[in-house]
Amino acid sequence: MSPVLRVDELSVQFRLGTETVHAVRDVSLRVDPGEILAVVGESGSGKTATALSVLQLNPVPPCVYAGGEIRLDDRDLLRLSEKDMRAVRGNDIAMIFQDPMTSLNPLKRVGAQVAEVLHRHQGVSRASARAAVPPALAEAGIANPELRAELYPHQLSGGLRQRVMIAMALIGRPRVLIADEPTTALDVTVQARILDLLVELAQRRDMAVMLITHDLGVVAEVADRVAVMYQGRVVEDGSVSEVFGAPADDYTARLLRATPRLERV
Repeated sequence: MSPVLRVDELSVQFRLGTETVHAVRDVSLRVDPGEILAVVGESGSGKTATALSVLQLNPVPPCVYAGGEIRLDDRDLLRLSEKDMRAVRGNDIAMIFQDPMTSLNPLKRVGAQVAEVLHRHQGVSRASARAAVPPALAEAGIANPELRAELYPHQLSGGLRQRVMIAMALIGRPRVLIADEPTTALDVTVQARILDLLVELAQRRDMAVMLITHDLGVVAEVADRVAVMYQGRVVEDGSVSEVFGAPADDYTARLLRATPRLERV
């Protein structure tokens, strides 16, 4: 099977005055259709910088793409114009960001925000986009979608806001979904439901998912493969069973040892 998204020897720098921060160093990743790739590592390891690079969302300047390729099929996304990248975002590749309260507009009803994705990215009429909102919310697991579409973000729970973000990401039926810490600040019950939803949608749509997380428990539960990042590099990449069962890199082994465990005393 050919990967739908491939990152080859990507290097990303942030030039701040006279200082250069090497955020991503020669990173290579791939994600196949229907597969969930978890990218894990401590804060500052380069996970989010890599994910944002796929959609060229790192601020330029100070960001500089210093080398490598990001390929969606046979297209190198780093060589596309901003106009062409706007056509990729929300259509071929969509992203769920960490905090739905900062990603959603507090002054607009959530249904209008979901509809705006279709209207802007696919040129769908506003009436047709509005009609597509309730089914999209329902697919994201939101009950009473017609009612919820008329509410503002502050009127929804954290779990429902995250489901709205999922609906916004998926309404354009992307081939690749990037989920950056999609269950941050959610309680464990809601977290489990969100993760189950992502797994079900990935399988049903044959959609490639890049899941950015620091939670190894989440990785063990939902991912097919895992890439471990440390200081801007991928230090290990393989199936979850291989990496967790017999880690080849010392940093991965230390991450696994640091995971809390419930043990009898």
